[in-house]
Amino acid sequence: MIDLRSDTVTKPSPEMLAAMQSAATGDDVYGEDPTVNELEQLGAEITGKQAALYCVSGTQSNLLALLSHCERGQEFIAGHDAHAYKYEGGGAAALGGIQPCTLPFNARGELPLDDIRALIKPDDLHFAVTRLLCLENTQAGQVLSLDYLRAFSQLAQDYQLRRHMDGARGFNAAVKLGVPIQDICEHFDTVSLCLSKGLACPVGSLLVGDDTTINKARRYRKMIGGGMRQAGVIAAAGIYALRYNVNRLQQDHDNAELIANSISQFEHIGVAQQPHTNMVMISSQTDIKKLQAFLANRNICISGRRWVLHRDISQSDVKTIIGACEAYNSLA
Repeated sequence: MIDLRSDTVTKPSPEMLAAMQSAATGDDVYGEDPTVNELEQLGAEITGKQAALYCVSGTQSNLLALLSHCERGQEFIAGHDAHAYKYEGGGAAALGGIQPCTLPFNARGELPLDDIRALIKPDDLHFAVTRLLCLENTQAGQVLSLDYLRAFSQLAQDYQLRRHMDGARGFNAAVKLGVPIQDICEHFDTVSLCLSKGLACPVGSLLVGDDTTINKARRYRKMIGGGMRQAGVIAAAGIYALRYNVNRLQQDHDNAELIANSISQFEHIGVAQQPHTNMVMISSQTDIKKLQAFLANRNICISGRRWVLHRDISQSDVKTIIGACEAYNSLA
């Protein structure tokens, strides 16, 4: 099966599994797991932050950031389609009493700065207190420019607001821009970075930030049942990924571009936008249900208009995908 549903379907390589099997362990709740400690130190170093916290998922690391930045009755501003707002079960509201305030992303995956300004509440007892601005990078596979991030960061500081980035695919953004991940993270107070997507770990995300915020997040992690014990066996996968799997993300970007360039020539399959990273976005004019059934009969699995390339999609698989799309186009 060629699985294009998400880069979360990746499986650990033999080398990653070997690192996990040989990992030293201890009780992480007591701060005694040496491998977790090493992963958190490495995460802090490469992002230029004071501290990092190992979490089980991006949903958890985003939630911990929101809880750590906002008090009950305060609000965060995010995109209408932002993962932290739309796809995480309403955790900020349900568990933190934090009010979301949303606005549309533009075609570049940005939150327009003037639109953000219009949503920031004045100091008036009728309104929730605006506390936090959230971005997503990448957003639908698109990368936010450093110029935009600088302007966004300045806006937040002008209004004395905190800044969080859902960087589930932040390393894809860094590879696309050709910069260290630190150059992106410097514009935010906290950043959530998934290890279980393009970096191909079986589990885990990092939340990075200043010491005070991460210590607060660590307390919340324990409160919601996220304290782990001998977690070194999974943290070792994260260390391996950060050392060896970041640069190879370029292969996924190249494969996405190759597929998009090939199928954009077909009459009955369209591409909504040129890929920035590892996602091919199929146009709304394409009969996706019909295409999905056709590809399924050829052992190619898609879940919709977003096709995600990852480590487990080989060059041979890419040729197979293009060939199947060509066959569909000739029959449609």
